[in-house]
Amino acid sequence: MVADRTADTRPQIDEALVRCLVDTQFPQWAGLALKLLNPAGSDHVIYRLGEELSVRLPRHSGAIGQAGKEFQWLPQLAPHLPLAIPVPVGVGDPDFGYPWPWAVSRWLDGEVATVDALGDSSRAAVELAQFLAALQRFVPEDIPAGNTREDVTGRPLSDRDRATRVAIAKVDGVFDTAAMTELWNAALSAPGWNRSPVWFHGDFHTGNLLTSDGCLSAVIDFGGLGMGDPACDLMIAFTLMSANSRAVFRDALGVDEATWLRGRGWALATGLNAYTSYAAVNPQVAAQTTRQITQALIG
Repeated sequence: MVADRTADTRPQIDEALVRCLVDTQFPQWAGLALKLLNPAGSDHVIYRLGEELSVRLPRHSGAIGQAGKEFQWLPQLAPHLPLAIPVPVGVGDPDFGYPWPWAVSRWLDGEVATVDALGDSSRAAVELAQFLAALQRFVPEDIPAGNTREDVTGRPLSDRDRATRVAIAKVDGVFDTAAMTELWNAALSAPGWNRSPVWFHGDFHTGNLLTSDGCLSAVIDFGGLGMGDPACDLMIAFTLMSANSRAVFRDALGVDEATWLRGRGWALATGLNAYTSYAAVNPQVAAQTTRQITQALIG
C-alpha cells in the first residue's frame, strides 16, 4: 500500500539545523558552505555542502531508511553499472530535535533529464536498458541469493490495488477511468515474475536521471532499491520515452509481454499516486504524471 504521508509529523528543516548536524557529527566539513537545492524532491531536503558533497535529510518517515540502504549497497553496485550513481560518505544520527538518520554523499553534477531532450533518443533508450540489465545481473558478495534483508525485498504490484482503485475513482472526469481500470485489471492478472529475484532501482523516472552535455550521466535516489520483479523499473519507458524509443528500450532489455504489462501497471499506479497527491499544488508534477498515465494507457 502507498503510505499516507499526510499523517506524518514533519520536522522543520532549515540551514541552522543542517549546520549544527554537520558541524557536530562531521567536523572535517564544518567550514564548508551550505546551499539549499531548490526545488528538491518530495522525500528529502537537500543541501549542497561545499563543492563536492551533498546533505540529504528525509522530510517524512517514509524516507528514513534510504540513508542506511544507500550506504550499504551503492558502493557495491557502482563498479558494475554503466552510469554514475551516488557515492555515500557518511550517515548522520538524529540530533538537535531532528528525529531520523540523514546522509552525506558526493555531489553529482548534471541536469535533470527531460522528455524534450531525450524522449526520442534511441541512444538514451539503449543506455537505460543497459543500466537496468547490469543492475539486474548484480550479485552481492555478503548475502546468499534468496536470503535478502527485509528492506530490499520487493513488494508485488497487488499491494497497490486498493490505493490505485481509489485514485482511479478520484480522477474520474480527468482521465479515461474505464481504460485505466481495464489496464489495471490486466496488469494484476498478468503472469508474475517466475525467475529468481533480481535487483531493481524502484523509482526509475526522469527526475532521478541526470544528464551532462545532452547525454545521460548518472542515476540517483535509490531509496526504492530492492530485489524481486523488475517490472517496476519499466516506468521510465512511460515517463521519458516516445513510442519509437520505447520500442527500442523494450527490445534492448528483452522484456516479455507479461513483464511489460506489469510495468504498465506500475507506471499507472505510481503516476496516479503522484497525480492525486501533488498535481493540485504543483503544475510540473501535474504535467509529468499526466504524460506518464496517458503513455501507460497507450502501451
